[in-house]
Amino acid sequence: MSKDQSSFFNDVYDVVRLIPEGRVTSYGAIAKYLSIGRAARMVGWAMNAAHGQDPPVPAQRVVNRNGLLTGKHHFESPYTMQELLESEGIKIENDQIINFKNHFWDPNTELTL
Repeated sequence: MSKDQSSFFNDVYDVVRLIPEGRVTSYGAIAKYLSIGRAARMVGWAMNAAHGQDPPVPAQRVVNRNGLLTGKHHFESPYTMQELLESEGIKIENDQIINFKNHFWDPNTELTL
């Protein structure tokens, strides 16, 4: 991993650590907040590498723009992401967050750089 990539991943992790329990955000919202607009895929790569970070990164709180648990295969089991979110009070059906808009946390409005 290059120094620039490592720095970007750390910036992503810093934002994800700020997502409150019971709330979620999207890869694209994080990319937009970090001023890299269309780099949602890069945020996804960072989330795939987030496991084992210290302090921990609540990667379960980052989903796709439609509230789908697209990153679930990067957890211990395909059910871990859903279980973690449900333990925070988020209801999920068929890998989709129910009432996604009510749980969505937008770093662009919640945080200032």
